[in-house]
Amino acid sequence: QVQFVESGGGLVQPGGSLRLSCAASRSIFRLYAMGWYRQAPGKQRELVAGISSGGNTNYADSVKGRFTISRDNAKNVVSLQMNSLKPEDTAVYYCNTQPTYDRITWGQGTQVTVSS
Repeated sequence: QVQFVESGGGLVQPGGSLRLSCAASRSIFRLYAMGWYRQAPGKQRELVAGISSGGNTNYADSVKGRFTISRDNAKNVVSLQMNSLKPEDTAVYYCNTQPTYDRITWGQGTQVTVSS
């Protein structure tokens, strides 16, 4: 069963913007806080931003003021608006619950590349 489908990645120049979207299965979305994670080559996957079912948000220090997470509870979609992108934001981005659980599998992710 596909639980997360991420989209919206691409190639963007430094300073540019992208908006990522993740469609989650309803059984998961309605029960859990959600998060966006990223994994750069050679690095561990890290939490970028999270949002509770009630809309409370948290961000990694590296993206505060540049990224905004949101969720549409009616559509089971969590989004990540990324502005002022930097080369160090280059990574595969994933959505999942926050925290994550072994029984909930990761999606394919979406590649974000920030380069001139």
